[in-house]
Amino acid sequence: MRTADFHYELPPELIAQFPAEKRDESRLFVLHRKTGQLEHRQFPDLLEFFQPGDVLVLNNSRVIPARLRGKNVKTGGKFEILLLEENAVNDWWAMLRPGKRAPIGTHIRLQEKNGDAGKIIATVTETNADGHRRLQFSGTSNVFDELDALGELPLPPYIERSREVADDKTRYQTVYAQPAGSVAAPTAGLHFTPEILEKIRTLGVKICFVTLHVGAGTFLPVKVENLAEHTMHFERFEVGSETVFTVNEAKKNGHRVIAAGTTTVRTLESVARANAGKLNVHAGKTDIFIYPPAEFQIVDSLLTNFHLPQSTLLMLVSAFAAPGENTHGRDLVLSAYAEAIRERYRFFSYGDAMLIL
Repeated sequence: MRTADFHYELPPELIAQFPAEKRDESRLFVLHRKTGQLEHRQFPDLLEFFQPGDVLVLNNSRVIPARLRGKNVKTGGKFEILLLEENAVNDWWAMLRPGKRAPIGTHIRLQEKNGDAGKIIATVTETNADGHRRLQFSGTSNVFDELDALGELPLPPYIERSREVADDKTRYQTVYAQPAGSVAAPTAGLHFTPEILEKIRTLGVKICFVTLHVGAGTFLPVKVENLAEHTMHFERFEVGSETVFTVNEAKKNGHRVIAAGTTTVRTLESVARANAGKLNVHAGKTDIFIYPPAEFQIVDSLLTNFHLPQSTLLMLVSAFAAPGENTHGRDLVLSAYAEAIRERYRFFSYGDAMLIL
Protein backbone atom coordinates (compact mmCIF):
# COMPACT_ATOMS: atom_id res chain seq x y z
CA MET A 1 0.00 0.00 0.00
CA ARG A 2 0.99 3.61 -0.49
CA THR A 3 1.31 6.35 2.10
CA ALA A 4 -1.06 8.52 0.08
CA ASP A 5 -3.79 5.91 0.52
CA PHE A 6 -4.16 7.08 4.13
CA HIS A 7 -4.73 10.76 3.48
CA TYR A 8 -7.86 12.62 4.52
CA GLU A 9 -8.79 16.28 4.87
CA LEU A 10 -9.40 17.59 8.38
CA PRO A 11 -10.82 21.04 9.16
CA PRO A 12 -8.21 22.72 11.41
CA GLU A 13 -10.80 23.76 13.95
CA LEU A 14 -11.40 20.09 14.81
CA ILE A 15 -7.85 19.67 16.14
CA ALA A 16 -8.32 19.77 19.92
CA GLN A 17 -6.14 22.48 21.44
CA PHE A 18 -7.20 21.78 25.03
CA PRO A 19 -8.51 18.71 26.84
CA ALA A 20 -12.18 18.32 27.67
CA GLU A 21 -13.16 20.00 30.93
CA LYS A 22 -13.15 16.59 32.60
CA ARG A 23 -11.28 13.50 31.44
CA ASP A 24 -14.35 11.35 30.89
CA GLU A 25 -16.39 14.04 29.12
CA SER A 26 -14.96 13.03 25.76
CA ARG A 27 -17.21 11.59 23.10
CA LEU A 28 -16.87 7.94 22.06
CA PHE A 29 -17.17 6.91 18.42
CA VAL A 30 -17.90 3.18 18.19
CA LEU A 31 -17.10 1.14 15.07
CA HIS A 32 -18.38 -2.43 14.80
CA ARG A 33 -15.93 -3.77 12.28
CA LYS A 34 -17.90 -6.90 11.26
CA THR A 35 -21.05 -5.00 10.36
CA GLY A 36 -19.75 -1.50 9.75
CA GLN A 37 -22.27 -0.14 12.25
CA LEU A 38 -21.35 3.22 13.80
CA GLU A 39 -22.48 4.58 17.15
CA HIS A 40 -22.10 8.04 18.65
CA ARG A 41 -21.70 7.73 22.40
CA GLN A 42 -20.04 9.36 25.42
CA PHE A 43 -16.87 7.95 26.95
CA PRO A 44 -18.56 6.59 30.13
CA ASP A 45 -20.70 4.43 27.80
CA LEU A 46 -17.54 2.38 27.29
CA LEU A 47 -18.70 0.34 30.29
CA GLU A 48 -21.58 -1.08 28.26
CA PHE A 49 -19.18 -2.80 25.88
CA PHE A 50 -17.26 -4.84 28.46
CA GLN A 51 -18.07 -8.43 29.38
CA PRO A 52 -17.04 -10.45 32.48
CA GLY A 53 -13.71 -12.12 31.84
CA ASP A 54 -12.46 -9.43 29.48
CA VAL A 55 -8.97 -8.00 30.02
CA LEU A 56 -8.21 -4.31 29.55
CA VAL A 57 -4.54 -3.61 28.89
CA LEU A 58 -3.14 -0.10 29.45
CA ASN A 59 0.25 1.48 28.74
CA ASN A 60 1.46 2.96 32.04
CA SER A 61 4.45 4.91 30.73
CA ARG A 62 4.83 8.40 32.18
CA VAL A 63 5.60 11.38 29.95
CA ILE A 64 8.79 13.20 30.90
CA PRO A 65 9.28 16.99 30.65
CA ALA A 66 11.41 16.42 27.56
CA ARG A 67 11.27 19.91 26.03
CA LEU A 68 14.22 22.06 27.12
CA ARG A 69 15.30 25.55 26.16
CA GLY A 70 18.83 26.87 25.88
CA LYS A 71 21.21 29.34 24.28
CA ASN A 72 24.36 28.92 22.24
CA VAL A 73 27.24 29.63 24.61
CA LYS A 74 29.13 31.62 21.93
CA THR A 75 26.42 33.44 20.00
CA GLY A 76 23.47 33.59 22.40
CA GLY A 77 21.23 32.04 19.75
CA LYS A 78 18.16 30.32 21.17
CA PHE A 79 17.45 26.60 20.86
CA GLU A 80 14.50 24.39 21.65
CA ILE A 81 15.56 20.85 22.54
CA LEU A 82 13.28 17.80 22.50
CA LEU A 83 14.90 14.79 24.14
CA LEU A 84 14.19 11.59 22.23
CA GLU A 85 16.16 8.68 23.61
CA GLU A 86 18.66 8.13 26.41
CA ASN A 87 21.77 6.23 25.29
CA ALA A 88 23.47 6.39 28.69
CA VAL A 89 23.58 8.79 31.64
CA ASN A 90 23.88 12.35 30.25
CA ASP A 91 23.98 10.99 26.69
CA TRP A 92 20.80 11.59 24.64
CA TRP A 93 19.53 11.79 21.10
CA ALA A 94 17.43 14.92 20.62
CA MET A 95 15.65 17.08 18.08
CA LEU A 96 16.92 20.67 18.02
CA ARG A 97 15.30 23.74 16.56
CA PRO A 98 16.90 25.35 14.64
CA GLY A 99 18.93 22.22 13.95
CA LYS A 100 21.04 23.76 11.19
CA ARG A 101 22.61 26.08 13.75
CA ALA A 102 23.81 23.18 15.88
CA PRO A 103 26.78 21.49 14.15
CA ILE A 104 29.00 19.07 16.01
CA GLY A 105 30.85 20.89 18.77
CA THR A 106 28.09 23.39 19.53
CA HIS A 107 27.74 24.14 23.27
CA ILE A 108 24.24 25.02 24.53
CA ARG A 109 23.59 26.31 28.04
CA LEU A 110 20.21 25.16 29.33
CA GLN A 111 17.84 27.77 30.71
CA GLU A 112 15.83 27.69 33.90
CA LYS A 113 12.05 27.91 33.50
CA ASN A 114 12.20 31.60 34.39
CA GLY A 115 14.63 32.20 31.51
CA ASP A 116 17.78 32.51 33.61
CA ALA A 117 20.96 30.77 32.49
CA GLY A 118 21.43 27.41 34.17
CA LYS A 119 24.47 25.37 35.10
CA ILE A 120 24.03 22.56 32.58
CA ILE A 121 25.75 22.52 29.18
CA ALA A 122 24.65 20.33 26.27
CA THR A 123 27.36 19.61 23.69
CA VAL A 124 26.49 18.32 20.21
CA THR A 125 28.65 15.25 19.59
CA GLU A 126 27.02 13.59 16.59
CA THR A 127 24.25 13.93 13.99
CA ASN A 128 22.26 11.26 12.17
CA ALA A 129 20.40 10.84 8.88
CA ASP A 130 17.16 12.09 10.44
CA GLY A 131 18.78 15.37 11.44
CA HIS A 132 18.77 14.52 15.14
CA ARG A 133 21.62 15.58 17.40
CA ARG A 134 23.41 13.51 19.99
CA LEU A 135 23.96 15.56 23.13
CA GLN A 136 26.43 15.08 25.98
CA PHE A 137 25.34 16.92 29.13
CA SER A 138 27.74 18.31 31.71
CA GLY A 139 27.22 20.27 34.91
CA THR A 140 24.97 17.59 36.42
CA SER A 141 25.38 14.00 37.53
CA ASN A 142 22.26 13.04 35.55
CA VAL A 143 20.19 15.44 33.43
CA PHE A 144 17.22 13.07 33.73
CA ASP A 145 16.94 14.04 37.40
CA GLU A 146 16.83 17.73 36.45
CA LEU A 147 13.95 17.51 33.98
CA ASP A 148 11.15 18.30 36.42
CA ALA A 149 12.90 21.57 37.29
CA LEU A 150 14.01 22.52 33.77
CA GLY A 151 11.72 20.88 31.25
CA GLU A 152 8.26 21.27 29.81
CA LEU A 153 5.86 18.57 28.67
CA PRO A 154 6.42 17.97 24.95
CA LEU A 155 3.00 18.83 23.57
CA PRO A 156 2.59 17.88 19.90
CA PRO A 157 3.22 20.62 17.30
CA TYR A 158 -0.44 20.66 16.21
CA ILE A 159 -1.31 22.02 19.66
CA GLU A 160 -0.48 25.56 18.72
CA ARG A 161 0.43 27.08 22.03
CA SER A 162 3.89 28.47 22.72
CA ARG A 163 3.92 27.15 26.29
CA GLU A 164 2.16 24.54 28.36
CA VAL A 165 -0.69 25.59 30.64
CA ALA A 166 -1.28 24.41 34.19
CA ASP A 167 -3.74 21.68 33.15
CA ASP A 168 -1.17 20.06 30.86
CA LYS A 169 0.88 18.80 33.80
CA THR A 170 -1.96 16.48 34.79
CA ARG A 171 -4.06 16.16 31.66
CA TYR A 172 -1.24 15.19 29.28
CA GLN A 173 -0.59 12.28 31.62
CA THR A 174 -2.70 9.22 32.38
CA VAL A 175 -4.00 8.77 35.93
CA TYR A 176 -2.14 5.44 36.15
CA ALA A 177 1.23 6.64 34.76
CA GLN A 178 4.17 5.04 36.56
CA PRO A 179 7.64 4.54 35.00
CA ALA A 180 8.92 7.71 33.35
CA GLY A 181 10.26 7.61 29.81
CA SER A 182 7.78 8.73 27.13
CA VAL A 183 8.20 11.91 25.10
CA ALA A 184 4.56 11.74 23.96
CA ALA A 185 1.49 10.60 25.85
CA PRO A 186 -0.26 7.27 25.18
CA THR A 187 -3.32 9.36 24.44
CA ALA A 188 -6.05 6.70 24.44
CA GLY A 189 -5.52 6.41 28.18
CA LEU A 190 -6.07 10.11 28.87
CA HIS A 191 -9.86 9.60 29.05
CA PHE A 192 -9.81 7.22 32.02
CA THR A 193 -10.54 8.36 35.56
CA PRO A 194 -9.93 6.31 38.72
CA GLU A 195 -13.72 6.03 39.09
CA ILE A 196 -14.23 4.59 35.61
CA LEU A 197 -11.38 2.13 36.09
CA GLU A 198 -12.97 0.94 39.33
CA LYS A 199 -16.35 0.53 37.62
CA ILE A 200 -14.68 -1.55 34.92
CA ARG A 201 -13.20 -3.83 37.57
CA THR A 202 -16.61 -4.30 39.21
CA LEU A 203 -17.89 -5.65 35.89
CA GLY A 204 -15.53 -8.61 36.24
CA VAL A 205 -12.94 -7.15 33.89
CA LYS A 206 -9.28 -7.51 34.77
CA ILE A 207 -7.02 -4.51 34.20
CA CYS A 208 -3.31 -4.95 33.61
CA PHE A 209 -0.44 -2.90 32.28
CA VAL A 210 2.42 -2.90 29.82
CA THR A 211 5.07 -0.21 29.51
CA LEU A 212 6.09 1.23 26.17
CA HIS A 213 8.02 4.48 26.32
CA VAL A 214 6.56 6.43 23.42
CA GLY A 215 9.14 8.08 21.19
CA ALA A 216 8.63 10.95 18.79
CA GLY A 217 9.27 8.51 15.93
CA THR A 218 5.80 7.06 16.43
CA PHE A 219 4.28 10.35 15.29
CA LEU A 220 6.74 11.36 12.57
CA PRO A 221 5.31 11.48 9.04
CA VAL A 222 5.95 8.58 6.72
CA LYS A 223 8.34 9.93 4.09
CA VAL A 224 8.37 7.01 1.65
CA GLU A 225 5.74 6.36 -0.99
CA ASN A 226 5.61 2.58 -0.46
CA LEU A 227 4.79 1.52 3.12
CA ALA A 228 6.99 -1.54 2.87
CA GLU A 229 10.01 0.77 2.72
CA HIS A 230 9.21 2.65 5.96
CA THR A 231 11.32 1.95 9.05
CA MET A 232 9.98 2.68 12.52
CA HIS A 233 12.17 4.03 15.32
CA PHE A 234 12.86 1.65 18.17
CA GLU A 235 10.95 2.17 21.43
CA ARG A 236 11.65 0.55 24.80
CA PHE A 237 8.98 -1.67 26.29
CA GLU A 238 8.39 -4.13 29.12
CA VAL A 239 5.75 -6.79 29.78
CA GLY A 240 5.65 -8.21 33.31
CA SER A 241 4.61 -11.57 34.69
CA GLU A 242 1.19 -10.49 35.99
CA THR A 243 0.14 -9.18 32.59
CA VAL A 244 1.54 -12.26 30.85
CA PHE A 245 -0.47 -14.61 33.06
CA THR A 246 -3.69 -12.55 32.87
CA VAL A 247 -3.67 -12.16 29.10
CA ASN A 248 -2.64 -15.73 28.33
CA GLU A 249 -5.37 -17.09 30.63
CA ALA A 250 -7.98 -14.87 29.00
CA LYS A 251 -7.01 -16.01 25.50
CA LYS A 252 -6.98 -19.66 26.58
CA ASN A 253 -10.48 -19.33 28.03
CA GLY A 254 -11.94 -17.50 25.05
CA HIS A 255 -12.18 -14.06 26.63
CA ARG A 256 -11.40 -10.79 24.87
CA VAL A 257 -8.32 -8.63 25.25
CA ILE A 258 -9.08 -4.93 24.84
CA ALA A 259 -6.06 -2.71 24.23
CA ALA A 260 -6.14 0.96 25.14
CA GLY A 261 -3.99 2.65 22.52
CA THR A 262 -1.86 1.77 19.53
CA THR A 263 1.24 1.64 21.75
CA THR A 264 -0.38 -1.13 23.79
CA VAL A 265 -1.23 -3.00 20.60
CA ARG A 266 2.33 -2.71 19.33
CA THR A 267 3.71 -4.00 22.63
CA LEU A 268 1.41 -7.02 22.86
CA GLU A 269 1.75 -7.98 19.21
CA SER A 270 5.54 -7.54 19.25
CA VAL A 271 5.86 -10.13 21.99
CA ALA A 272 3.24 -12.47 20.54
CA ARG A 273 4.87 -12.53 17.11
CA ALA A 274 8.11 -13.66 18.69
CA ASN A 275 6.46 -16.23 20.96
CA ALA A 276 4.08 -18.33 18.85
CA GLY A 277 1.07 -16.15 19.56
CA LYS A 278 1.41 -15.96 23.33
CA LEU A 279 2.90 -13.48 25.75
CA ASN A 280 6.00 -14.04 27.81
CA VAL A 281 7.87 -11.83 30.22
CA HIS A 282 9.92 -9.54 28.05
CA ALA A 283 11.87 -6.29 28.17
CA GLY A 284 13.52 -4.83 25.10
CA LYS A 285 12.93 -2.60 22.10
CA THR A 286 10.46 -2.83 19.25
CA ASP A 287 10.24 -1.23 15.83
CA ILE A 288 7.13 -3.14 14.79
CA PHE A 289 5.19 -1.42 12.00
CA ILE A 290 1.63 -2.67 11.57
CA TYR A 291 -0.25 -1.74 8.41
CA PRO A 292 -2.79 -3.50 6.15
CA PRO A 293 -2.96 -6.38 5.66
CA ALA A 294 -2.08 -7.71 9.11
CA GLU A 295 -3.08 -10.41 11.57
CA PHE A 296 -3.54 -9.73 15.29
CA GLN A 297 -2.74 -12.54 17.69
CA ILE A 298 -3.61 -10.98 21.05
CA VAL A 299 -5.81 -7.90 20.72
CA ASP A 300 -9.55 -8.36 20.09
CA SER A 301 -10.81 -4.79 20.56
CA LEU A 302 -9.09 -1.42 20.41
CA LEU A 303 -9.73 1.87 22.17
CA THR A 304 -7.89 4.70 20.46
CA ASN A 305 -8.05 8.37 19.50
CA PHE A 306 -8.38 9.91 16.03
CA HIS A 307 -5.00 10.03 14.29
CA LEU A 308 -3.16 12.24 11.84
CA PRO A 309 -3.45 11.68 8.09
CA GLN A 310 -0.78 9.37 6.65
CA SER A 311 0.48 8.47 10.14
CA THR A 312 1.65 5.02 11.19
CA LEU A 313 -1.05 5.13 13.88
CA LEU A 314 -3.82 5.52 11.31
CA MET A 315 -2.28 2.66 9.35
CA LEU A 316 -2.34 0.38 12.41
CA VAL A 317 -5.97 1.26 13.12
CA SER A 318 -6.84 0.54 9.49
CA ALA A 319 -5.19 -2.87 9.73
CA PHE A 320 -7.11 -3.63 12.92
CA ALA A 321 -10.45 -2.63 11.39
CA ALA A 322 -10.20 -5.55 8.94
CA PRO A 323 -7.55 -8.04 10.11
CA GLY A 324 -6.39 -10.79 7.84
CA GLU A 325 -5.46 -10.99 4.21
CA ASN A 326 -7.26 -7.87 3.01
CA THR A 327 -6.88 -4.12 3.00
CA HIS A 328 -10.47 -2.86 3.12
CA GLY A 329 -9.98 -1.73 6.73
CA ARG A 330 -8.55 1.48 5.32
CA ASP A 331 -11.83 2.25 3.55
CA LEU A 332 -13.80 1.37 6.68
CA VAL A 333 -11.73 3.66 8.88
CA LEU A 334 -11.57 6.58 6.46
CA SER A 335 -15.33 6.35 6.03
CA ALA A 336 -15.71 6.38 9.82
CA TYR A 337 -13.38 9.39 10.05
CA ALA A 338 -15.49 11.21 7.45
CA GLU A 339 -18.54 10.60 9.64
CA ALA A 340 -16.64 11.81 12.72
CA ILE A 341 -15.73 15.01 10.86
CA ARG A 342 -19.36 15.55 9.87
CA GLU A 343 -20.36 15.06 13.51
CA ARG A 344 -17.66 17.52 14.67
CA TYR A 345 -15.62 15.14 16.81
CA ARG A 346 -12.41 16.53 18.27
CA PHE A 347 -9.22 15.02 16.82
CA PHE A 348 -5.73 13.99 17.96
CA SER A 349 -4.12 13.91 21.42
CA TYR A 350 -6.63 15.98 23.38
CA GLY A 351 -9.55 14.85 21.23
CA ASP A 352 -12.30 12.27 21.46
CA ALA A 353 -12.04 8.48 21.60
CA MET A 354 -12.85 5.69 19.17
CA LEU A 355 -13.70 2.10 20.08
CA ILE A 356 -13.26 -0.61 17.47
CA LEU A 357 -15.08 -3.84 18.32
